[in-house]
Amino acid sequence: MGLTEDIAVHLGRSRCRTLALLDPLSEDALWRQHSPIMSPLVWDLAHIGNYEDLWLVRALGEPGVGVDYDDLYDAFRHPRRERTSLPLLRPVQARTYLADVRARALDVLARASARLDGGDDPLLAGGFVHGMVVQHEHQHDETMLATLQLMAAPGYRPLSRPTPTADAPPTATEVVVPGGPFVMGTDTEPWAYDNERPAHVVDVAAFFIDTTPITNATYAAFVADGGYDERRWWSEAGWAWRVEADLTAPMTWRRDDANASASGPGATAGWWRDRFGWIEPLPADEPVQHVCWYEADACARWLGRRLPTEAEWEKAASWDPALGVKRRYPWGDDDPTPAMANLGQRHTGPAAVGAYPAGASAVGCLGLIGDVWEWTSSGFDPYPGTVAFPYREYSEVFYGGDYKVLRGGSWAVDPTAVRNTFRNWDHPIRRQIFAGFRTARDTD
Repeated sequence: MGLTEDIAVHLGRSRCRTLALLDPLSEDALWRQHSPIMSPLVWDLAHIGNYEDLWLVRALGEPGVGVDYDDLYDAFRHPRRERTSLPLLRPVQARTYLADVRARALDVLARASARLDGGDDPLLAGGFVHGMVVQHEHQHDETMLATLQLMAAPGYRPLSRPTPTADAPPTATEVVVPGGPFVMGTDTEPWAYDNERPAHVVDVAAFFIDTTPITNATYAAFVADGGYDERRWWSEAGWAWRVEADLTAPMTWRRDDANASASGPGATAGWWRDRFGWIEPLPADEPVQHVCWYEADACARWLGRRLPTEAEWEKAASWDPALGVKRRYPWGDDDPTPAMANLGQRHTGPAAVGAYPAGASAVGCLGLIGDVWEWTSSGFDPYPGTVAFPYREYSEVFYGGDYKVLRGGSWAVDPTAVRNTFRNWDHPIRRQIFAGFRTARDTD
């Protein structure tokens, strides 16, 4: 398959996913704002089309389809809490807009195919701009899944396959990553964002890191031990936020001691969870999710450990110390498959830790890609020599704030939009994202 055909397939896959995700919802559910920190779903839908209009039509020199919509769907001009007050396209209109933009974009793609494998246009080289748009749509699908998690009962019932279980628990709780230099970032991934570039050598001291993400069972022990009441486990900012937000457990957890015996084997006694508006027993062996950075940091301190730095995480995921080479994914350079990682919304939740032994990294870490985003201790800053491309608003305007970096991708991330070098970031108070964590410690 040539690059043009491959791009068309990716564009088709992302659109099918978007439409299938929203098809079960009523017009009211699409129009309503389910949380002030999230957009109305219909805004995301039309924004996807507007972004494609900007980059796959107008940026490539063709007349736009919806120039008049640019202000409505500019994420920097209108905060999420205000978007319901805008004259947004209704769901039927938004779907029509998406279809019209896609038809124009495919026509432009066909005429630009000769410029994808060569030439001097960095937007087209390797299909970069098309990969940017494909990833953007998948990222908004994940954002919309986070919105759907915040819907009031009876909630949303996504199509899902049974969540895998582990044949046996991992034999080691932590692995050691040897010290020394490794190559962080990338110069070779054709669809990598500007914040992943350039590749550069970083010297990292030896460290231990958890074999798997922290589970619900471990986090429940932190809660049971008074973790939310003990000031000593929290940073100053974290404790202030815990008090202000009245945090007592992860976002979706519900306590029900009276029905603890009804939760069944494999569940965390006394705890249930709200998954897309449906209450179910909390699986003990799944990675904890919907915790903010402050919660992850506090639990790590309670364990006598810490969150890994971003460099430590990427080294554990990508570096093969025996061969001295960098891998695209923890398991190697092959694209993700369902046997390697829990990605692509197949299970609408994390799998049991250790359920994907074929996805192990060279040093023996499991679940580094998929299941849950993993908080790191690092702030979101540019790499040495980073150049904003193709626009400052994707990464550059976020550098240096209070954002914390997340790595690895969640179960809601499409395989196209994840790799060892991929960087996500968010405020340390955010819990609606599908985020968990693993911990690390120094070797001395």
